[in-house]
Formats: sequence, C-alpha cells, structure tokens
Amino acid sequence: MRSEGRLFPPEQSSKTPHLVDAGARARNKFLVKSRDARRSRDTLQENGRSDQTANRFAPHFMLSRLQLRNFRCFPELVVDFQSEFNFLIGRNGEGKTSILEAACVVLRLQSQRSSTLMPLVRLGTRSFAVAGDYSKHRLEFRYSALRRKISFDGLEQRNASEYLRLAPVVSFANSDIELVRAVSEPRRRYLDFLGAQTDERYRPTLRVYERALRSRNALLKAASMNSRELAAYEPPLLEHGANLAGLRNGLVEQLTPLAAAAYREISGKEESLQLRYLAGTGDDFAAELARSRPRELRLRQTVVGPHRDDLELRVDGMPASQYASEGQQRTVVLALKIAQARVFAHAQHAAPLLLLDDIFGELDATRRNLLLKHLPGKAQKLVTATSMQWLEQPLEGPVFHLESGNLQCV
Repeated sequence: MRSEGRLFPPEQSSKTPHLVDAGARARNKFLVKSRDARRSRDTLQENGRSDQTANRFAPHFMLSRLQLRNFRCFPELVVDFQSEFNFLIGRNGEGKTSILEAACVVLRLQSQRSSTLMPLVRLGTRSFAVAGDYSKHRLEFRYSALRRKISFDGLEQRNASEYLRLAPVVSFANSDIELVRAVSEPRRRYLDFLGAQTDERYRPTLRVYERALRSRNALLKAASMNSRELAAYEPPLLEHGANLAGLRNGLVEQLTPLAAAAYREISGKEESLQLRYLAGTGDDFAAELARSRPRELRLRQTVVGPHRDDLELRVDGMPASQYASEGQQRTVVLALKIAQARVFAHAQHAAPLLLLDDIFGELDATRRNLLLKHLPGKAQKLVTATSMQWLEQPLEGPVFHLESGNLQCV
C-alpha cells in the first residue's frame, strides 16, 4: 500500500519481492538510521585542510535506503545500506552497475554513465522512479519523457538547488580509462560533474551556455542564415562562455595539487602527474570567435568556446595518453577521482558517497591496496564485483549477492 504523497511507501513488508534489509539480518552491525523528514541539516566541526580531512568526519552522512522502480532492468528494488563498505556481488549483466547508477541519480539527478536519462527507463515502461534516505532527509525523483518531478522531505521542488546541495558523489569505473585515452569530452564531463556539485553557479552557467550554443549552431545550419541574427547570439555565448571557462579553470587549480599527491600515493613511486586547463576560448574569446567565422560557415557549427575545452594530463612531463603505460594510465584515473573526493572534503566538509564499479579486479595487488588505503576513511562506499577473491584482507560491511533480479544479504 502506498503512503499518501510518496513515490514509494516509507516502509516495505518483509514479503515484498526484491527487498533486502541488512539491518534485520544483523541489527547491531547494520542498523538503518531513522528518517524523520525534517529540513534541519546535520553539521560538522571544522577539521583543517589536510588531505585526510574526510577521514575525520562522522559517518552519519550516508545513503541508508535506496528504492527504485522501472529503473534499467529492475521492476522494483529496495536495499538498505550501511556506512563505509557495502559489497554488491554478482555475474556480469545482473544489474550491479544499475544499482550504483540509481544511487547517483537519486542524489545528483544525473547518471554517471549516460548523458541523458531516457535509457534508464526499463524497457516496456514510460517512466522510472528512484527514492532514497540520506542523512535524515527523504529524496524522491520521478522521470518520464514528458515530466520530471523531484521531492525533498516530501515536498515537491520547483528547482533542484536545495536538493542537490545535500550529497556529493564520486564514481569509479573501468570505463574511466577514457579520461586518459579518449578525446576531450570525457574530461569535460569529469570537470562538469565535479563543478555542479561544488559551486552553485556552475550548473546554471553550463546550461545557459549550452542553450546559447545550440541556438547559434541551429542558425549556422539553417538554409538561409542571417548574419544579424547570428550576431545576436554572440553576447550570451561570450558572457556565459567566459564565466564557464573561469569556473573550469578554478576547478583545475584546486585539483592539480590533490591529483599529484594522490598519484604519488597510489603509484608508490616518485613519478609526477601534471594537470593543465586548455581553454577552448583561447586568450580572447571574442577575437577567437570573430577569426573563426570562415571556418564556422564551412563546417556549419561553432568551432571555438568552452565546448572545446580540454584537461591536459601528463606523467613526468609526457602526454599520458601517448606515453604512459596501462598501469600508469589507470593510476592517473584513480588519482583524478581521489582528487575529486578531496575537493569535496575541503569544500563541503563531508566525505562523498563513493561508487566503485568493478575496479578492484582490474588493478594489481599493489595499486589495489594503496587505493584502499587512501580512499576517504569515513566515506560510504558501494562496491561492485563478480567475486570477493580480489580482497586480500577482510573489510567490514554487508555483502549483497545479486542474481536474477533478487538481492540478498549473505
């Protein structure tokens, strides 16, 4: 029976299909926090600016319950999590990654895997819904092609600012190797995912710039383009493009020392990692835009601007995409993600939720152990794997086994 005004009932019967209750199986160890739908926000004491800041935070910032309906392969799923480590074990294709994706969507209203949300709707249905209990707050999000609805503590929200202020997320996945190997888009998405969580100006600035860019590109593609109309789109493109470039440059300045330190810690060597922001605007965005007009008319698209930004990655001064070994490239990726987590710890005084999707089996024992050692100690971690054989030393936390859509705590 659904409770009034909720996407999902606040409690489910133990007979509900797919329900996993780790608290009931081990009450003292996996006790789920109570939820009281209040707007008060938990506060933390200042703990300095050390790279180990997150290790000193109380573990009550956590996703204690996750519920999903018609999400990817799941008709319905409810799972209760513990603080720190939570292991999701199952064969490939069972849906482990989808559970991590749902956690990201309910907290950030975006997927770490897909640039759009429509692919997340289960085949044969028209919408999905996700809900979660995070730090005594109730979060709910319903998505369809026609409408998005978000609720915070049971109240529908007209904008997402308060909702998104609550919970930072960092995602680790094998596909993150594209941060090093691919062209610039994954690196821009990396900066955007971080910026949207650390600066309330970032998300609206990015959206306004993208709208101006789409409108201008549509005009460039039009059969009868009017130069005056094209010029009318330049002021918003230049203004918001310059703002976005400034925000991204500031992010890279924050990330650079943290990523360099994390790289040394995980590699265990004296190799150095360097980051550099490459602005697609050039030194003078307006001048570059004017100079690019003949090329724009030929290609029928805007060819300069923040949509062409890049993040240069070098190991010992050499381009990581060309000269770094596979082990070095994976270390670069892990260093970038740990740097993200440390930015959150410094800026928000809260360890982020860490989503670790089947990455430990791909690392050698040395890198695996160093990564485990340098993850924020009090951060909640959702870890997927096909088995637990890679784990050399036992880690405390519930182990869930996923098979044929059923998740059981073992």
